Amino acid sequence: MTTIGRAIAICCLLSAVCAVSRAADIDVVGGPHEVVMQPGGKKEGKIILRNSSDAVQEVRVFQTDYMFRCDGTTLYDKPGTCHRSNCSWITFSPQQFSIPPEETLTVYYTIQTPRDDKLTGTYWSMLMVEPKPPPEPPAPASEDGKVTLGVRTVLRYGIQMVVHIGNTGKRDLKILDKRLSLVGGKRLLQLDIENTGERWLRPGIWAEVYDEKGAHVGRFQCNRTRIYPACSTRNCIDLSSLKAGKYQALVVVDNGDESVWGAQYALDIQ
Repeated sequence: MTTIGRAIAICCLLSAVCAVSRAADIDVVGGPHEVVMQPGGKKEGKIILRNSSDAVQEVRVFQTDYMFRCDGTTLYDKPGTCHRSNCSWITFSPQQFSIPPEETLTVYYTIQTPRDDKLTGTYWSMLMVEPKPPPEPPAPASEDGKVTLGVRTVLRYGIQMVVHIGNTGKRDLKILDKRLSLVGGKRLLQLDIENTGERWLRPGIWAEVYDEKGAHVGRFQCNRTRIYPACSTRNCIDLSSLKAGKYQALVVVDNGDESVWGAQYALDIQ
């Protein structure tokens, strides 16, 4: 697998994806907060929280690091655990507050990058929004006098805080594993991809499939996923429409710029 060229990114403030996500009865307006900055730079922003319930909501906001693996593992470690954590660059206020029913509250944040010319690529962390659950009534005692225990769920919403240092950072990846699997009645080509570079990737992934005679059968795609450095994702290409037989698949991973990777695999569809 080879890298073709070097990526070119636009060095400007990138707009966040507009969305509304819910943690319990708190709506968080706005998606990942993503900016392009230089060492020693400063940017300010805000996060709007809305209480959609008919009761006062107690909320706290705190920081964690964020990593994920292709096996489904997701890590929310203490700030500074990840070597590309930007937790220490971010200050925010308020951190604990109440939101009256059907009202909003704004959390203001500041990102201050260190004056360090060695900074390169992408740095990130999470701001976690956690509503305080209402108190539960005491658990009733069972007939034999023992107290019944239950499980309580605490819902959180994580806001990704992403900083790219200019257009710096090597773009590179590695296909860790590939396999044909039958999942939910679908025949899937599963590709485990790790970002081995210094800047996040959001590649388009597809397979150009050819039969034994070399005739082009079709292009099969999967959804784009963002992959932070040292993280990995499992990407599934649906090949259910292929008839039984032997094929050649040219897998293309295209970051949407000048970074493109390719690999060729033989497929035996049973």
